[in-house]
Amino acid sequence: MSSNGKRIVIVGGVAGGASAAARARRLSEDAEIIVFERGPHVSFANCGLPYHIGCEIEQESSLIVQSPQSLHDRFNLDVRVRSEVTAIDREAREVVVHDLESDRTYRQLYDTLVLSTGAVPLAPPIPGIERDGHFTLRNIVDMRKIDRWIADRGARRAVVVGGGYIGLEMAEQLYQRGLSVAVAEALPQVMAPLDTEMAALLHRELHDHDVDLHLSDAVAGFEPAGPDEQALASTVVLKSGTRLPADVVILGLGVRPETALARDAELEIGERGGVRVDEHLRTSDPNIYVVGDAIEVKNPVTGQWSMVPLAGPANRQGRIVADNIFGRSSTYRGTIGTAVLRLFDLTAGCTGANERTLREVDMDYQVVHTHASHHAGYFPGARRIALKLLFDPDSGRVLGAQAVGEAGVDKRIDVIATAITAGMSVDDLAELELAYAPPFGSAKDPVNLAGMAAQNVLAGDVRVMQWHDVGDLAGDTIILDVRDDAERDCGRILNSMHIPLNDLRGRLNELPRDRTLLVHCQSGQRSYYACRILMQHDFNCANLTGSYLTWAAAQPVERCLYR
Repeated sequence: MSSNGKRIVIVGGVAGGASAAARARRLSEDAEIIVFERGPHVSFANCGLPYHIGCEIEQESSLIVQSPQSLHDRFNLDVRVRSEVTAIDREAREVVVHDLESDRTYRQLYDTLVLSTGAVPLAPPIPGIERDGHFTLRNIVDMRKIDRWIADRGARRAVVVGGGYIGLEMAEQLYQRGLSVAVAEALPQVMAPLDTEMAALLHRELHDHDVDLHLSDAVAGFEPAGPDEQALASTVVLKSGTRLPADVVILGLGVRPETALARDAELEIGERGGVRVDEHLRTSDPNIYVVGDAIEVKNPVTGQWSMVPLAGPANRQGRIVADNIFGRSSTYRGTIGTAVLRLFDLTAGCTGANERTLREVDMDYQVVHTHASHHAGYFPGARRIALKLLFDPDSGRVLGAQAVGEAGVDKRIDVIATAITAGMSVDDLAELELAYAPPFGSAKDPVNLAGMAAQNVLAGDVRVMQWHDVGDLAGDTIILDVRDDAERDCGRILNSMHIPLNDLRGRLNELPRDRTLLVHCQSGQRSYYACRILMQHDFNCANLTGSYLTWAAAQPVERCLYR
């Protein structure tokens, strides 16, 4: 056996485990690589599961990335499905394996152990939660159960409990399949990584597609259907007393790290409940690594430990572990939480820290909102992107971003994610040279414009206020609307004064100099122009960043359509 002839045992497949196994083989033909998977599928596209239920991905086979046989044929891996590792003997360097097919238990030696045990869905002790017709979605077996239940029972009404990524994807796909859908969320918004005003755009999209959305209303219980409800699964009872009859219930209440093996082996567990690893993804036992949803990762923006169950980081972690096993020093830089979601006609994306996280760690930050088009406005099909940029008010370092729109969101979030990883500032965003042709972008890309808006704040060219400041204004503040008449007729902020931008210079005498002016337009650009005029005439003013579009989106009442 050569120096590379290690015996590597990997517990769990899918993103992290399968990536570690394939990379390990590419680095060594001599290593013995054994992969244990508790389920029947070792490598599948778990992010694609909702889209098969909604019939958007027609063939289940499209979701199977690799089979045990294909992994053996291509990578010479010993893949053992339906094999559950139940214990780790660190002193003997062995794992205890239960073969679920034969009901046989045996021990397997390892030189290096990699845990990719993932996470398990949360199932709080809500009365009736175990009733038939209630499902979580983590693997192909779960997907098949949901699909068969809907088809065999002729389900027509779905209740999705939880408004996170899985919940919203399932709401969309069940709607596409022809079911009426209700979403119950205990928080006051869906998609917690977004800040309030950005998530509000998703609330409108759900409303526009007749999804019955219940916010700030947790589930109190699951009861048998009443005589008039005739539900196939149960009636979902919310704390408000609202009753939602359901032919199928999807539980999207989040996940917790699967750390039972690690805990029993007395590996170090972090404060958030995940396995604590170093920068090389090594645990407190130097012969054991952990990747994927089961670990705590450092957030490079805040420096705090966090849990981020995403497939992209897990894939990269698998590769890094394999490098370290074979002496190639490789470090994991942390997870900034870059993610994207499609919800009907909208795309929502985020990267880095949101306001809630920055407040929790007591970090100073500033915010600008923009509403630029995803490509040149004169080219057919231009769509606005609501883009929120968070940055350090002293250094200008980019801290986070969120975007919602019909097109171009993923591109801008990916660019800003790269900027955060590189430690770039808003000055860098403003100067980025990005591809431009009318069908693809603008000479000033939305990313450039967000950087420029932040530059204006840092330079003191304008002071900004946020949408939520409008409701808490002091009595000496006047809201000044500089939009055109047609825009104002479509919707307005109550008690605001109106002077169109083009008339402003000739009507300065109408404005009091002893009061603060909070200026807004539709998106924030013209109100910035207005602030520059006013400041140079010695008025005290601030720009409502994101202006009417951001403020109106966050309101509970119907306003002008965002589009």
